[in-house]
Amino acid sequence: MTDIFDELQWRGLVAQSTDEAALRQTLADGPVTLYCGFDPTAPSLHFGNLVQLVVLRLFQRAGHRVICLVGGSTGLIGDPRPTAERVLKTKETTADWVARIQHQVQPFLDFEGENAAVLVNNLDWTAPISALDFLRDIGKHFRVNQMVRKDAVAARLESQEGISYTEFSYQILQALDFLQLYREHGCTLQTGGADQWGNLTAGVDLVHRADGATVHCFTTPLLTDAAGRKFGKSEGNAVWLSPEMTSPYAFFQYWVGVEDASVVTLLKVFTDRSREEIDVLERQVAEEPFRRTAQRALAADVTTLVHGPLATAAVQAASEALFGKGDLATLDAATLTDATAELPGAPVAVGTSVVDALVEVGLVDSRNAARRAIAEGGASVNNVRVVGPDQVLAEADFLGGAVAVLKRGRRNLAAARRA
Repeated sequence: MTDIFDELQWRGLVAQSTDEAALRQTLADGPVTLYCGFDPTAPSLHFGNLVQLVVLRLFQRAGHRVICLVGGSTGLIGDPRPTAERVLKTKETTADWVARIQHQVQPFLDFEGENAAVLVNNLDWTAPISALDFLRDIGKHFRVNQMVRKDAVAARLESQEGISYTEFSYQILQALDFLQLYREHGCTLQTGGADQWGNLTAGVDLVHRADGATVHCFTTPLLTDAAGRKFGKSEGNAVWLSPEMTSPYAFFQYWVGVEDASVVTLLKVFTDRSREEIDVLERQVAEEPFRRTAQRALAADVTTLVHGPLATAAVQAASEALFGKGDLATLDAATLTDATAELPGAPVAVGTSVVDALVEVGLVDSRNAARRAIAEGGASVNNVRVVGPDQVLAEADFLGGAVAVLKRGRRNLAAARRA
């Protein structure tokens, strides 16, 4: 990768930058040190954080030095939202979430070798500062008239609720991170999401005012679908990187379900595929969209990045088995549970007739309809065709002792969960 900034722009990863020409020259002159911060607002990172991890990964692979900051102090305050004040988490909860996120970022970057990534916690340098030192040494460099112009702050000032001094001070805390990392590690570049522009430029200004140095920042764009909706939500819930919060199967299926109009954009952002590979997938979207080749490539690559190749192989096998291209009985219990959790269904007792089970799980609306489906050869249990209306669900039909997968036709699935 000869020009990392060109690469970032081609991949659609640059929204704003402080001085593009100067930043390009800095990058061309030799390895830079850059950082991105992640606040522990939940016990897991999510879709939006993945964009920043990909950016750090690209920079490290291009030979630059990367710092991954987890905000033990900024997480105690919370970045102001445009709508309402955040509920402050306890110090114990924040510390627990910091530890979880520090562990979670490890697979995305190389923390060993000559160009090892650095993992830091801003609580380490913020906690020892007294209130007086903070106000005298840091606060004096900020101008309130500039601070109130930040988008989130301005929105809150115009609301009835207003904004607390605690959240108003957040941008000073984040700016302090840049100054600290500049002084300790020679860090001259910060990256973040487009909604962080105000906080990022506050850090650039602080480094300049406090130490007279020129540093840079740039943001990545907000990713939205063709209708303008933010990516990263699945049925109203965030798409988390933790397998406990979004299962690998649900994670994989989220990417498989991406619309044709957006899949090429997401391939550029989230995968390592070359321009030539993505051009081929783009043509397949145009010529054979029904095959969803690009979506499956995207799902496989991102699931492997986040959960590893073994998890990807397991969820691919589960996806194929659910639709009759594999043996459901060979799936491990965890993957089977995750896959069938996405299906509609109902509790069904051992010994229930398949006719009644098809009605109970909602695949048909009457026993007569169930009998017709069976007579036409269109009903199956665990991908095995039902041979007659008198067949019942035996104990062995409940895979792992928990669930039987019922199907009507080729695509209508439901889970009979053992009552």
